[in-house]
Amino acid sequence: AGGGSGPGGSAAGDGGPPAPERVLFPPTFSVSEIKNKQRRHFMFLRWKQQQRKEKLAARRKRRKEREALGDKAPPKAIPKTIENQRVYDETTVDPDDEEVAFDEATDEFAPYFNRQTVPKILITTSDRPRGRTVRFCEQLSTVIPNSHVYYRRGLALKRIIPQCIARDFTDLIVINEDRKIPNGLVLSHLPDGPTAHFRMSSVRLRKEIKRKGKEPTEHVPEVILNNFTTRLGHSIGRMFASLFPHDPQFIGRQVATFHNQRDYIFFRFHRYIFKSEKKVGIQELGPRFTLKLRSLQKGTFDSKFGEYEWIHKRREMDTSRRKFHL
Repeated sequence: AGGGSGPGGSAAGDGGPPAPERVLFPPTFSVSEIKNKQRRHFMFLRWKQQQRKEKLAARRKRRKEREALGDKAPPKAIPKTIENQRVYDETTVDPDDEEVAFDEATDEFAPYFNRQTVPKILITTSDRPRGRTVRFCEQLSTVIPNSHVYYRRGLALKRIIPQCIARDFTDLIVINEDRKIPNGLVLSHLPDGPTAHFRMSSVRLRKEIKRKGKEPTEHVPEVILNNFTTRLGHSIGRMFASLFPHDPQFIGRQVATFHNQRDYIFFRFHRYIFKSEKKVGIQELGPRFTLKLRSLQKGTFDSKFGEYEWIHKRREMDTSRRKFHL
């Protein structure tokens, strides 16, 4: 390093004021070699600061070069992410696949998509739910139209399902809890299944969301399904779609989003407004939660004798960070 400056040192001119302190790390510098914990932490922060400055300077340099070249500038490089480096899945759905179209026309959700049935949902809980789970079910019922909440008091789930079918319910949602916190969701399509088991996390009620909007209205919301690309993901997406009636009421400007990213399904409920032809303002209404598929079972809920189409086996399936199943 020129000027007599070194790591953590400074250089001053002849008779002039001391130059600002500048840290120059050698190419082989390793923070882990510093024995003192405080000094190690301090040097790590300085090193990160230097890395950020170098990255920002390189970005500004590239931008100036692009402005100088104008239309002759090369296209921007696409950054590498886990999503665009995803391992190809053989079951990825092609929209023009005749086999997929035939399966969709004959599966358990075909009556809904053919407008032969109107969604009617029963939302229930694990036995004797606590306050937070109760409030979550109440708020979920305001998101899903034509849904009814029933709090279980010792009634087995296998006895609830025949009663739901007799009363023309098309879907059953069960919210499970652990230590007063909702931690699981079972979605069973009636009368013939399938049944999906999800792990639930990151639950936020309306009062816990910052800058939340007013209470949702009774208008039928729009539904957005993102990134359900495989055959398994397609089935899960059709399950979520069949919870909401056809023909959303756009005057309500409400939208329910199921966004799949790395096999985590993020649910958000928003109200939007068009500020101009190009700008849209959104306001979250809540609740929000995250789902992780654990299994997909044929037929209705049967924990003992049910036949499973897919089960998440962590040790066997999660061998690569770039392999996803939905």
